[in-house]
Amino acid sequence: MSTNLITAPATIPYFKNLGIVWAIVIISLWLLSFVGFLLIDLTQLSAIYWIAIVLIRTFLQTGLFILAHDAMHQSLVPSNVKLNHAIGKFAIGLYAVLNYDQCLINHHRHHQIPGQIGDPDFHDGSNSQGLSWYFRFLRTYLPLSQMLVFITVVGSGLVVLLLFLQIPVINCVLVWMAPLILSSFQLFCFGTYFPHRHKDNITRSAYYPRVISLLVCYHFSYHQEHHQYPDVPWYALPECKL
Repeated sequence: MSTNLITAPATIPYFKNLGIVWAIVIISLWLLSFVGFLLIDLTQLSAIYWIAIVLIRTFLQTGLFILAHDAMHQSLVPSNVKLNHAIGKFAIGLYAVLNYDQCLINHHRHHQIPGQIGDPDFHDGSNSQGLSWYFRFLRTYLPLSQMLVFITVVGSGLVVLLLFLQIPVINCVLVWMAPLILSSFQLFCFGTYFPHRHKDNITRSAYYPRVISLLVCYHFSYHQEHHQYPDVPWYALPECKL
C-alpha cells in the first residue's frame, strides 16, 4: 500500500541494506537480555540495577516495534519484500503479539491523514488529553479480539515462567511486563502525542542531540522528516533534517 508521499532525495547518505543488520542486532539483544535477565536473581540486586534493566529492556522492546514499522514502509529489507514483511511480522509478534497486517493498514491510514479525525493514531476529538488519548491509542492496536490473543499468549508465557520454570515474579515484572508497558507509552509520546498534538495538524519534529534522539525513540523525534520521507529507515532520519 502506498503512502503517496515523495521518496527521499538520492543525496541523503545511508546504506539501504543496513536494516537487516539492525534487525539481527536488535532481535538478538532482545532475546539474549530477556533470557539473561530472567535467570539472574534480581532480589540480590539494588534498585539502581533494577532501573538499568528496565531501561535497557524498554529500549530494546521499542526497537522491535521500530523494526516492524520500517518493514511496513518496505525500508527494512528494500530488496526483498517477502523477507522484509516476514521480519516485520516476527518483530511485532515478539513485541506484543500484534497483528502485523492490521497494523500495516492502520499505519498507512495514519500517513494519509496524519493528525486528523480518521487517523487511527489520532484522538477522536474528545479524548484529546494525554492519558485518554493514550488509552484510545492502545485500543486501536489492541481491539477486543487482539486483546484476547494478547492475554492468552502472554498469560500462557507467564504460567510457563512462573510455575514451570520457577522464575521469580520480580524478574517477570522488570524484564517483561514493565518494559512492555513503558515501551507502549514511549511510542505513543514520541511517535504520536508530541508530534501530532498541535491544533494546526502540522507534524512537528524535536531536534535532540543525535545520541539523545536515538535513546528517546530511535530518532522518531525527527517526525516531520519521517512523514516527508516515509521510505527512509529510522537510522537515517537525522540525515533528512528539514
